[in-house]
Amino acid sequence: MKKCLIVDLMHDSLFPMMESIGWKVDYKPDATRSEIKQIHHAYAGLIVRSKTRVDRDLLGESPSIKFVGRAGAGVDNLDLGYLAEKKIQVLHAAEGNRDAVGEHTIALLLSLLRNIIRADREVRAFQWNREENRGLEIMGKTVGIIGYGNMGQAFARRLTGFGCKVLAYDKYKAGFSDSFCREAGMEQIEQETDFLSLHIPLTEETRGLINETYLNRFKKKIVLINTSRGEIVSLKDVFTLLNSGKLIGAALDVLENEKLKELAPYEQEIFNKLTQHSNVIFTPHIAGWTFESHIKINVALTDKIKSLVF
Repeated sequence: MKKCLIVDLMHDSLFPMMESIGWKVDYKPDATRSEIKQIHHAYAGLIVRSKTRVDRDLLGESPSIKFVGRAGAGVDNLDLGYLAEKKIQVLHAAEGNRDAVGEHTIALLLSLLRNIIRADREVRAFQWNREENRGLEIMGKTVGIIGYGNMGQAFARRLTGFGCKVLAYDKYKAGFSDSFCREAGMEQIEQETDFLSLHIPLTEETRGLINETYLNRFKKKIVLINTSRGEIVSLKDVFTLLNSGKLIGAALDVLENEKLKELAPYEQEIFNKLTQHSNVIFTPHIAGWTFESHIKINVALTDKIKSLVF
């Protein structure tokens, strides 16, 4: 029986799934990096979440690993160049949490537009402010989606009943217009978008992409939603554009630095300022984090492992 090493916390539904397709699992979620270096040669498979960086330093020049499975969507913790060089197959399970991300993105947008969080706090404080919490509707607006992979498509599908126009741009895809969105170039996105939602991976190309220069190209005042990766968006520039009025709101499930107790002084300053804005909503990287997605991710991952030939 082939052996697979799992070094990050996983839902226990994965283990019987792996055994059912002929893999023996060693589950070591507390393994340190140095321990992984010492033991990985005994395995043909490696499964990680986001904690473990998989690269040459970890696996060396002569790895026995034949595949790396990422239990989630992003692969920014994997050195894809190194893995390709060593002919190690990369599997990820974006299908597993796309429904969760689509729903959460809708929830963020509605919460922001209708002042739900602020209104709830005010009512709890015995304040009944109706006019001050008059909101915006999605109907009749244009939603711009950057990135039309699993997450972008899931969000677009959930916008269907809102009576809005959905435009999507994807640098690496073409001919993808469907019943949920219309394919568009960036120029059209910049001209027409009211609400901008990001669904792109973190790469060297996208790191810091969404900054003051990028957002100032949009004709209208917009709402920004980020459920992809925090390092894509400059929080300093988000703060600047909120103050200028270019951004009328921001919903952020991810941050440049999500270790809030370890922020550098300049990061702490910007974060503190953003928390003072009532038109900013934060959630702690939970867009894809549901009870159901735990299991769906495992199903998607094991289906792909089952189809491997090596």
